[in-house]
Amino acid sequence: MYKIKKVLNHNSVIAVDTDALVEYLIMGKGVGFGMKPTQELVITPDSKIFSLAESSERGNAKEIVKHVDPVFLEIAEAVLQHAETIFDVVDHNIVFPMADHLEYAAKRIADREQISNPLLNDIKILFHAEYKTAEIVRPLLKEKLNLDISDDEIGYVALHIHSATSSDKISQSIETAQAVRNCISKIEEITQKTISVDSLSYNRMMNHIRYMVARIQKSEPLKLDMNDYVLNAFPQSFEIAKSICEELSNSIGSPFDQLEIGYLAMHIERVKADVMDV
Repeated sequence: MYKIKKVLNHNSVIAVDTDALVEYLIMGKGVGFGMKPTQELVITPDSKIFSLAESSERGNAKEIVKHVDPVFLEIAEAVLQHAETIFDVVDHNIVFPMADHLEYAAKRIADREQISNPLLNDIKILFHAEYKTAEIVRPLLKEKLNLDISDDEIGYVALHIHSATSSDKISQSIETAQAVRNCISKIEEITQKTISVDSLSYNRMMNHIRYMVARIQKSEPLKLDMNDYVLNAFPQSFEIAKSICEELSNSIGSPFDQLEIGYLAMHIERVKADVMDV
């Protein structure tokens, strides 16, 4: 049995499971309407129940609920419900950090603060489905708060969605996008040309780095050694790849298989070749 502890608004309340003595955020249309503390709450099939007892990389749920305006919890949950129509699995517990992020984003918008997302183009490609899903937040913010959210902000929401629909942590998603951006920046510096994010070689390299991040985190080895060949054939690309692998390994906090250098260098060389042919 659940009893109301606090009514947040008409559509969200904090309630206590009287058997387990655990607090929950319960969301649903009209769930808090006319309700008062200590009253028994009837759970409907449409209600969403979130434990406030857990804390993780995604934030302390109980602390977030204390200071976040409930409207942002509603918007975040609406985004996740939309995600359910696209992805097989959606972890709705991401609702707390997403709501927290949206509230800060709304404050920045209201204060006319410009935010730049240097990883935006990489996020749009690397997490394309997540980005398209995150775009639902635009009409939601407009409808509820009359705020216009930028593409840069939506890019960050997309990372939360990726975390909710995969085993990746948000930090891992950022590391992947940052590694791609570092690769591209170094290649552009060497070639003195801008690389098209629409090119096939760019997309192949991006996906390679995505799986490379996962391998480093899981300490999965590669089988084929291409390092000697690539070092001799493409020494410049090899040095770039070595630098990227080292930076990535340090940021993740896990050692990388040295064989990763040769594989990444091959992708870098393809991108360089495409640029120089233009």
